Amino acid sequence: MPADSPREVGERIAARRRARRLTQTQLADAAHVSYAMIRAIERGARRPSDDVLEAVAAVLDIDAAQLRAGYQGTERRVHAALPELSAVIAGYEIPQGPPTRHPGELAEAVGAAVEWRLGAQYGRIAATIPGVLADAIRYVHTAPAREHAEAARLLASAARTADAVAFKYGARDLSARLIDLMRWAADRSEDPLVKAVAAYVRTETFFAARAHTVGLAALEQAVEAAPSPSSRLEAAARGALHMRAAVIAGRAENVAAADVHLGEARALAQKVGREGTYLGTAFGPDSVRIHEVSVAVSLGPTHVDRALTVAEQWSPPNSLPAERRSGFYIELARAQDWAGLQGDAFESLKVARAAAPQHTREHPWAREVAAGLRRHYRADAESLTHFAEWIGAV
Repeated sequence: MPADSPREVGERIAARRRARRLTQTQLADAAHVSYAMIRAIERGARRPSDDVLEAVAAVLDIDAAQLRAGYQGTERRVHAALPELSAVIAGYEIPQGPPTRHPGELAEAVGAAVEWRLGAQYGRIAATIPGVLADAIRYVHTAPAREHAEAARLLASAARTADAVAFKYGARDLSARLIDLMRWAADRSEDPLVKAVAAYVRTETFFAARAHTVGLAALEQAVEAAPSPSSRLEAAARGALHMRAAVIAGRAENVAAADVHLGEARALAQKVGREGTYLGTAFGPDSVRIHEVSVAVSLGPTHVDRALTVAEQWSPPNSLPAERRSGFYIELARAQDWAGLQGDAFESLKVARAAAPQHTREHPWAREVAAGLRRHYRADAESLTHFAEWIGAV
């Protein structure tokens, strides 16, 4: 996709800066660049380099791809991090000395990485997660007995965050090994809720292998093993398992099982009462609505009306994690394309990109829909061609 003009990039930076109530001087100081440079960039008189763009984006707490379409830095950083991640986990069961961070610092670093995962800020994750994961592994092996469970929980969370990058960028073998590490840490935590989260994430391996029937069986076992939903956290953990079971049941073309699990997830969302992030997973009434669309799309074109009905009555609020909002519009675009609503499908893809550019760019369904639209949809052809080029569909 052709690069944005300097004026467009500058306007986005200025809008984000004002939203965060920063002056140009404050942004310049925090990004370690000159005030004159920030002023020139925001006027559109100067195009920021990748290094400057990344520094500004970090201060604004967003991915640089949200400031400049076609930005390639995220892919570069992710692919550079993958071999390092592979090396970090090669011998995770072998003690290798103490971590470089004390427990509080490590917990803060893991927490920041989780927020970036929910916001689909993969470049920021890639820049830090190898070191964070290495320290989390070391902490598990060196933590005193009273800290062992917490150390294992931190490792499980760090491994999940690293897996998000590996899985999204197609490193399937590395993703599977990171999930094995997450399950190992969950077992060491002796926390049934952490084990439930590990079972939720493990479903990626079944999706990747198209082993939908056995994946559904694995999730149903995880539901049985999960604690009874006597608290909000326990209800959210069990509800998330039901949401994912509904989707994989859809992929297995098991309509009855998909509907049963959706119903269970809906009831647990009502029990939880409000949308939130629980144990690193978004869950609540809004997330269940999004999964209603996911299930309809998983079941195929004959169920497209189910997805369209949800979208006619509801749209995800901006308070939801960016990755989840982006996923909703990508799946909605697929349903709209099947229904012959190509214009609507293109609009949905553009909304998905605005919410989470890198998530959209790496999503195979978004690429598939964009490629099909470019071949068959003639309205707004120039914009569609630019979008298809950006997403790698040409």
